[in-house]
Amino acid sequence: MRIIYDAEVDALYIRFLETTVTTQHITEGVAVDYAADGRIAGIEILEARRRLGDPNVFRQIILEEIPQAVAQPVKPPS
Repeated sequence: MRIIYDAEVDALYIRFLETTVTTQHITEGVAVDYAADGRIAGIEILEARRRLGDPNVFRQIILEEIPQAVAQPVKPPS
């Protein structure tokens, strides 16, 4: 994943896949890029400072891994 912020135009782009894309504008100033197989390849947010509020959000990135639930065996009814 690659996150790019262009302060000159106040645009934030989050790239998940490096591929040819089809873009769908989901609301004014927000677009989603899709790969040919339907996966989300990227998200663009214009006027990012206004939309995200605190400008410090662009200086700190925290990646959190959420553990998957461990399946417990189900006991048949007695």
